[in-house]
Parts: sequence; structure tokens; C-alpha cells
Amino acid sequence: MSQTDQLRTESQPIFHSLALPPQALTGVRTRRVLAVAVDFVVVSVLAFILWLGLLVGTLGLSLVVLPPLFPFVAFFYNGLTVSGRRMATPGMQLMDLEIRRTDGTRVPFLYAAVHAVLFYVSWMFPPILLVSLLAEDKRCLHDMLAGVVVTRRVRSLP
Repeated sequence: MSQTDQLRTESQPIFHSLALPPQALTGVRTRRVLAVAVDFVVVSVLAFILWLGLLVGTLGLSLVVLPPLFPFVAFFYNGLTVSGRRMATPGMQLMDLEIRRTDGTRVPFLYAAVHAVLFYVSWMFPPILLVSLLAEDKRCLHDMLAGVVVTRRVRSLP
């Protein structure tokens, strides 16, 4: 077996369907929308606090640098929270969701941050979000490109 044949058999396509139990995907789309709303508020508050602190700390001299503050805060917010031990942003935690790689492992920081960037880019082209309606595993295009899946959090029984 040549090396290219081995790579072809070991790699999986980006858009493959995942074998997930139905209860792992129940209500995921609705919960994601609500989680995004919560996270948007949290990121906005964090960005405003940072903006105010920098504005006061530099006596207004940093106003030129401050406009792109929201994407910067959102990048690190998503990257740090999704790659953390809870594998979800605070909004996702409230909605009982988590993000994992398609192989079931924890998402590293860079994947989580890239996923966030792809998500915000997809907002510029809203019809792209409709891919989730066609995908069996309810993944959006940015999920597929980042190699992640959003599922309901698995609860351990007492």
C-alpha cells in the first residue's frame, strides 16, 4: 500500500456525517441560537469594560485602536472557553451544549478560535447558516470547516 493510499483511507472528508445518538442533537439548533444571544451580550460587556479601561488608562489616546476591540475579545473568549475543561462558552453552558472535535476529543484553542472566526464570517453571508437545516448532524458550514460538532452535554447519572 502506497503512502497516498494510506492517507486516503485514514483521512475523513470534511463534510462526512457523524454517527451520533439522536438525543445528542435534540434541540441543538434552537439552543445554539439562544447561546449565541447570551454570548453576544457577555462579549459586548467584556469588550465595553476593556474599552472603558483602555480609554481611561490612556487618557483617550487609544481611541484609534479601540474600534476593532469586539472581534479581538470574541476571538479569545471563544478560544479560551471552548478549549477549556467545560468545552463550551458560558452561553452554551446555560443551554446545555458542548463542542467537541468530530473524533470526540476536546477542541484545542486554535481550532476553537478559528471556529469563532468562521462563525463571525458566516454572519456576513446568512444563507450559509441554512446548511444546518440540510446536514443530518445539524452542523453549520463553519462547524464542518473547523472539524467540530455541537451536541447536548452528556449528563452523568448520580
